[in-house]
Amino acid sequence: MNPAAGVVLAGGRSSRMGTPKATLGWHGSTLLRHVTGVVERAVDGPVIVVRAPGQELPELEPGVVVHEDPEEGRGPMQGLAVGLSSAAEHAETAFVCSTDLPFLHAAFVRAVLRGFQPDPASGWEAPPEVVLPYVGGYRQPMAAGYRADLAGRVNKLLEAQRLRPMHLFEECRVRQINDAEFLADPWLAKVDPDLDAVVNVNTPEEYSAAHDRPQPEIVVERYGVLATRGGERGTRRVNASSLAEAARQVGLSFDGHIVAAVNGDQIRGDGKWPLLAGDTVSFMSADAGG
Repeated sequence: MNPAAGVVLAGGRSSRMGTPKATLGWHGSTLLRHVTGVVERAVDGPVIVVRAPGQELPELEPGVVVHEDPEEGRGPMQGLAVGLSSAAEHAETAFVCSTDLPFLHAAFVRAVLRGFQPDPASGWEAPPEVVLPYVGGYRQPMAAGYRADLAGRVNKLLEAQRLRPMHLFEECRVRQINDAEFLADPWLAKVDPDLDAVVNVNTPEEYSAAHDRPQPEIVVERYGVLATRGGERGTRRVNASSLAEAARQVGLSFDGHIVAAVNGDQIRGDGKWPLLAGDTVSFMSADAGG
């Protein structure tokens, strides 16, 4: 698969929420930090955040690229143009989403990006320009895949005051993927059977309900001197949205003396690194000989 970037649009007005969604807390992190981390886990190109003019953002991973909308109040198409223009410097395609998707899963992001591959059996001899999830009976333009070279077309639509994503879809080769097609992926069906990846939060009530849900179930392993800490040996299943929370659940402190391998191949020392349903986390000492 060709390189793909991630674009997270953070500049919405959040009028119904009453406070910027990007800064909302999410189990020891922020909603924006969580979503950018999830997207980063699924793409091989950079993760790009597009903010409103002058918007303050919470702390992000050092590698996240931040761009600013040139003009406020023009909706997601403005952010889409900025994000795709940046993505085009690094990748052919991009997964684009809003910042208000607390249950986004990397498996869903990867499933969307696979939709760019030619599929003659489904009538796609050539790759589409947009991969548009059609989940729960609704199109999901803010959890979709876009060719990065669509940036110019989006800018022309903005100049013509055609400010809705549907205006872009009228001019593109759009491949829609429905619930059944997504759930044909066995791993996605296991970790997100209800496709909650597209569930967004727009009001304080929706945010509170989302925050109150159980955190993802993961498997924790401890090695070396850590194996005997916490009062219980062996593998454990816990609910945790971040490495720091997973460590706390097994009696460890993610204090710089511990690192974690996520699913065997991602060595992380950042306690805010997001965890997802189905993950296996292996904690080990960062100190020599540990």
